[in-house]
Amino acid sequence: MTHTISASTNLLTRAIVCAVALYGVATRAAEAPAPHWSYAGETGPEHWGSEDPSFATCSIGKHQSPINIEKAVIKDLPELKFDYKDVPLKVADTGHSFQVNAPIGSGGLTVGGDHYDFLQVHFHEPSEERVDGKQYAMVAHIVHRNAKGELAVVAVLFRAGKTNEFLKPIFDNFPAKGSAGNDVAGKTVNMGNLLPEHKGYYTFDGSLTTPPCSENVRWFVLKTPAEANEAQLKQFEARYAHNVRPTQPLNDRVIAETRAN
Repeated sequence: MTHTISASTNLLTRAIVCAVALYGVATRAAEAPAPHWSYAGETGPEHWGSEDPSFATCSIGKHQSPINIEKAVIKDLPELKFDYKDVPLKVADTGHSFQVNAPIGSGGLTVGGDHYDFLQVHFHEPSEERVDGKQYAMVAHIVHRNAKGELAVVAVLFRAGKTNEFLKPIFDNFPAKGSAGNDVAGKTVNMGNLLPEHKGYYTFDGSLTTPPCSENVRWFVLKTPAEANEAQLKQFEARYAHNVRPTQPLNDRVIAETRAN
């Protein structure tokens, strides 16, 4: 009887030790920080593919973004139909840019027979995309997703010029350093107010321009740039200067463009 009790006690002790060990492993895994990446140095774009296995596409992908848009083929392309709703102004600091996220039902984009819901908009300074080698002062990436989970990004390029009234409430309410976000009470924004009057575009298959650099992203770069004044550009630059991935090889892709601007 004593041997049985002793054996049972030993088994229980081992079970507790194993449980504690497994709990420790699980806890450490849950607390493990997300892979770090940046726009310069040892964690910059040229190293993204080796920062984490989930970032491998950044190095081995063949349809990566951004690109230099040149030698586009003029085609009869469908109109971009935008139908955005007002969204509460909540400016998030992602650690790589400022971003406005959209709740479900915030409208979106229809291209031909494909509809994409508006997810978020964020900014890069200067522009990541180039057009015939020209880099613009800034770019807004308006991210959308369809019912299949496929992404479409509309890029609005900016040149220095007059004050941009759409940007003003966003840029004037950047979260304080160290803060993840700023909910601006009683204020809404509508993405339609960011878009230029003319909506001709370039289009190509690409990827996310940040890790994990996932491909099969449908890109639409509007031909007509918007404007922002120097003070607004400096507002963004003061916090996230040059948050830009270098242009990537076109490889076997074809860039198409609308006939109209």
